[in-house]
Amino acid sequence: MATLPFAVTTSNTSTNSGESSTENSWCQSNWVLNREGCCIRTSEGKGRGVYASRIIPPQTVIEVSPVLLFTRTEYNDYGRHTILDHYVYKWRDGRMALALGLGSIFNHSSHPNVSYTIDPAHQCIRYTSTRTINPEEEMCIFYGQNLWFDPVGTTENLEPQVYLDQSDQSEFLDILAIGIEVDEVEPWDTSGDPHDILEGEALPFIWKKLQIDEEEESMEDIRTMQAWAVDISNSKYIATMLKWLKQSGLESDTLSHLKRIRKRDSISTLLLSVSSSVPVLPTNIDIGDPYQISVPCNPALTQTSLILKNTLWPTVYAPRRKWEPEKWSIAKVQWARDAINHIVRNTAETASSDELPVVAYVPKPFEDEALLSRSFTAKDTRISTGHPLRHAAMNIIRNVADWRAQTSPADLLSDPLKPAPSPSNGSLRISDTSCNGVNYLLTGLTLFITHEPCIMCSMALLHSRVKEVFYIVPMPQTGGCGGSACLPALKGVNHRYSIAHWRQKEGSAPAHLDEQIDA
Repeated sequence: MATLPFAVTTSNTSTNSGESSTENSWCQSNWVLNREGCCIRTSEGKGRGVYASRIIPPQTVIEVSPVLLFTRTEYNDYGRHTILDHYVYKWRDGRMALALGLGSIFNHSSHPNVSYTIDPAHQCIRYTSTRTINPEEEMCIFYGQNLWFDPVGTTENLEPQVYLDQSDQSEFLDILAIGIEVDEVEPWDTSGDPHDILEGEALPFIWKKLQIDEEEESMEDIRTMQAWAVDISNSKYIATMLKWLKQSGLESDTLSHLKRIRKRDSISTLLLSVSSSVPVLPTNIDIGDPYQISVPCNPALTQTSLILKNTLWPTVYAPRRKWEPEKWSIAKVQWARDAINHIVRNTAETASSDELPVVAYVPKPFEDEALLSRSFTAKDTRISTGHPLRHAAMNIIRNVADWRAQTSPADLLSDPLKPAPSPSNGSLRISDTSCNGVNYLLTGLTLFITHEPCIMCSMALLHSRVKEVFYIVPMPQTGGCGGSACLPALKGVNHRYSIAHWRQKEGSAPAHLDEQIDA
């Protein structure tokens, strides 16, 4: 037997149990490798595998495998030319990983009796029994649907039990899919320090600019609207009128970019509203009658615009930074590329069905896994369900909602998305309403989807407060992320998310979809 990367002990413990005696008899020619009684045994057609030497109860941690990490350059130069090529996989930061201990010995089964949890912080993988495992039974994990080998020795006589740990299913299936012969997205150079920043053409995707702000730097360009105002000749009434205005219900966000009071010489003018009817003013205050004036529709973005707009009405100066995309490291680009490859592989599976080839995927966040402790994948099911709303994006939002509804508060890991407890007196605290993102489903999360979402799905993603959307295939006639419209760029929406179009090479794109179809 080849040298093993873990300590080996022998078991000579004698007991009064006939069952235990039988177990030890079976294992006397095998090595017991840990305290849970795991043995390595060779079987025909499968090679080495992990077996139980005694009964293992469900939810027993049977192995914690440290992971040996090395750079992709080291792997390309040395590792891939050795037998290690059959055992390594991609770690989430772009490096290559080798599971030590029993982690590289577990075989595949479509009815696994072992699940696993990836621990990036401690660079290890935890393996747990999902049901009672009997003596002499092989312990297997589930490699996924797209196998790169012909499985042998399947245990179809076992009833399906708990499969993968849900929090790591999608991530681990990506890890194990290195050998799958599926057209993936164009390889991108991810060599170098995982913390290095990639920009511009070095990125495998193109950010879409949501909007171009009009700077309005001439009087002809300034857009105006009609608003009601009233002159106050006696300054002692200003505070009274401001208090009255707050209580009148006339205030609105439409005028939030304008100063409320304008002073010229000894006359102060109060801006009231943009209502279609004449505001009814209090009769016990000595002020003039309301009248309409033209005021700017937007805040001033430049100093020139500010000077011009102030001639109409005192305007707020709110210079916006030029549109700047988020900085992406090599490690984060690799995380996104793994997600894109995941949806490409999944859409290939729809070829054997009548469903539309649209797949959506929400992975665990790259940096803050407290936002979501597991990943979600959803496909378009409009044809099989006969339901017109079962788009892939809508299905994945529903899946996240169902999971959050069924997950106990303790399992949410102090999730910032969970509802805050209501005050006992029934009042609503300011902090409960001012924190954007509270009680929304996709706050801080990223959606990867094969085809540009339609207008309905794009608005649903906006309402769910998704952070960013990546798509591969644009839908110029039906898309809501820049195709026929760009929902997060619309004026008046209360949330904006980033949009990126993933670059693709010939033959690597998902299946074609009729341009008239809403994806």
